[in-house]
Amino acid sequence: MEFKDNIPIYLQIKQYLYRQIITGKLQPGHKIPSVRELAVELTVNVNTVQRALQQMNAEGILFTKRGEGNFVTEDTALLEQTKAKLIKAELEKFVQSMNALGVADDQISVILSNYLIGE
Repeated sequence: MEFKDNIPIYLQIKQYLYRQIITGKLQPGHKIPSVRELAVELTVNVNTVQRALQQMNAEGILFTKRGEGNFVTEDTALLEQTKAKLIKAELEKFVQSMNALGVADDQISVILSNYLIGE
């Protein structure tokens, strides 16, 4: 995973894990890799991974079983809400990028529609 300099690494780890959960690579109710495994996989400090996981636990996306590790929530409503937030954040970035290119909001939907139908 390549990290962007302008966003704290722990936030990027959270985004990575959210995507893993939303896409089904990490299933509801299943154990996620350990803090050490994630740190090695992502080539980051263990404390950075721990910070991301602590926040995700506080949000309810993950829960901890003492002595067993961290698990993905089985709360499908919370997972859908998280997915909706991620989609909204991506759309906001897209609209900001288009606006920076001088594309008006009303033109964005036309351009996107044309793109989706292959024009």
